[in-house]
Amino acid sequence: MSSRDLTPAKIADLRCDYRLQALLETAVEADPIQQFQYWFSQALQAELPEPNAMTLATVNTEGQPSARMVLLKGVDPEGFVFYTNYRSRKGQELTHRPWAALVFWWAELERQVRIEGAVAQVSAQETESYFESRPRGSQLGAWVSEQSQVIGDRTVLEERLQDLEQQYQNQPIPRPLHWGGYRLRPDLIEFWQGRPNRLHDRLCYQREGEQWCMVRLSP
Repeated sequence: MSSRDLTPAKIADLRCDYRLQALLETAVEADPIQQFQYWFSQALQAELPEPNAMTLATVNTEGQPSARMVLLKGVDPEGFVFYTNYRSRKGQELTHRPWAALVFWWAELERQVRIEGAVAQVSAQETESYFESRPRGSQLGAWVSEQSQVIGDRTVLEERLQDLEQQYQNQPIPRPLHWGGYRLRPDLIEFWQGRPNRLHDRLCYQREGEQWCMVRLSP
């Protein structure tokens, strides 16, 4: 199909009828973090490509949203962890508006998870520990890229990388202080399971103090 064939009618005809599984209140965990971990383990077992890829949505001071794909690097009872350059667009937006939304989409399992909540930087110790576990090339990349800044062309990156490889040859690479982790503490987690006839299952957990309340949403 060429780009000239992408008429509104052609796009509208791109449909899937979901039939793999159901999502019932009696079959889920009372704690949504535990339910997420269960679904995530199933995504790993299914050998999905990058099951930890998630959309991260933030807003600027004017309320304008932006979204991008990032990688989940940890999940625990406190929330969902990812790493980035604090000076990047998302880092700047989180500084001024420390709330965000995440979306996981596992097409092969006909599942989606939506998460909303407040975001805060993880401790320096946690960031250091993760940075030390990264491949050396990724450590250098954190220094090379002034994320979200305009550059002339790709040679700027390649030259910086070459310089840093020489600078840190046979030496440990320190963490840039402008690079680190964030943890999103969820107030809402919604689990979506595709069902036939667009009558999808949606179970939504909302935080009430230190407890969670679950409701079913209409698709």
